[in-house]
Amino acid sequence: MPFIPHTEEDVAEMLASIGAKSIDELFDEIPADLKTGKLTQVPPGLSEMEISRLMYERAQQDGFYLSFIGAGAYEHHIPAAVWQITTRGEFYSSYTPYQAEASQGTLQLLYEYQTMMASLTGMDVSNASLYDGASALAEAALMAVRQHRTSRRILVPQTVHPVYRNVMRTIVRNQAIEVVEVPYDPATGQVAIDTLDQFAQEEFAALIIPQPNFFGVLEQVDALTDWAHDKQSLAVAVVNPVSLAMLKPPGEWGRRGADIAVGEGQPLGIPLSSGGPYFGFMTCKQELVRQMPGRIIGRTTDLEGKEGFALTLQAREQHIRRSKATSNICTNQGLMVTAATIYMSLLGPEGLYRVAAHSHANTVALIEQLEKLPGVKKAFHSPFFHEAALQLSVPADKVLNRLKAQGVLGGVLLENHYPDLKNTLLVCATETKTAEDLDKYTEVLRQALAASA
Repeated sequence: MPFIPHTEEDVAEMLASIGAKSIDELFDEIPADLKTGKLTQVPPGLSEMEISRLMYERAQQDGFYLSFIGAGAYEHHIPAAVWQITTRGEFYSSYTPYQAEASQGTLQLLYEYQTMMASLTGMDVSNASLYDGASALAEAALMAVRQHRTSRRILVPQTVHPVYRNVMRTIVRNQAIEVVEVPYDPATGQVAIDTLDQFAQEEFAALIIPQPNFFGVLEQVDALTDWAHDKQSLAVAVVNPVSLAMLKPPGEWGRRGADIAVGEGQPLGIPLSSGGPYFGFMTCKQELVRQMPGRIIGRTTDLEGKEGFALTLQAREQHIRRSKATSNICTNQGLMVTAATIYMSLLGPEGLYRVAAHSHANTVALIEQLEKLPGVKKAFHSPFFHEAALQLSVPADKVLNRLKAQGVLGGVLLENHYPDLKNTLLVCATETKTAEDLDKYTEVLRQALAASA
């Protein structure tokens, strides 16, 4: 919102209206010893042009980095219209529809968001929404346990984002829910189906299925989903929403489709912003809707036949007894969902597909270039979306430091989360990268490898 300063005449008129002679008299209840007096360290006022120049110079001190970091937060192009519309007063100041009947605009936007997310994931219903992708996965685990009723164990592949796994453990551990990790195939970076045989005689509430997984690799989602259903367990998908413009949606995995789909909504028009705020999305099949946390918006008609929107199935602690609530941390990240809705509306299915296809093509081109360098090879031989793991023949941490010195953020060091993946980088390229950007990365990596060797 714009800052509009008051003139001296404005101030005098307002003081006169409330019967105060001065600003000091207005705040005369503040003890004198608490007042600091005049602000002597504040520099003199600047013109708009001067302050713009100053802020530009300050911003330049941070430097500009060409980023190839992904790992759950992605640099995508965001059309200027997205946040120009999102920050309009009617959206910007509208947090959550506590008085639903007076919040028709907010409710309609959330309804449109839910419709888009259900369509994108191939599921029946969506909520609106959750804190982030990690807490959305934790809520899905709780939801699966409530639905399953007899088991309080969750199967989680190690290919699920390590931060997501940590957040899930933190949230479920005090509810006597056991998280059992599934190892990955070191050759493919996938969960091999025969790896699950060791759990064949045990009961689990759900199997978590990432697509793509943390390594950027595409999992065998059909086989994993059918395995879970054959074991009378739920299949919970953790997906990148942009990838769904190209890949089969969770609702079509296997014979019956996944039961729950969650993920991080940041790629849908939310800037990186040093890590937040982001939002988590959750969709599910119709039979699980009463177990879903968060708000669900319904469309109806009034007595005059006019269309209206309403909160429905409000199974949170604000609306029912806490002991019966599906969650006490669920929230509507209203502003982020607004931006995502506008982003998806502007791009449409074709635009979202182009973003996904261009991101995939850029990553394929980059990996092909980098593999030609001596001492660089792919860590896994499996299909990938827009991230891939590269194994280096020299210390990867030193290489990253050399890249950064050249203005390139070269990726994520995987051994911080996977000790067996020594000197392995997770590299990402989205649609924001040009051929010149890929060439620059290749050249500075070549130099860094040579220097490190």
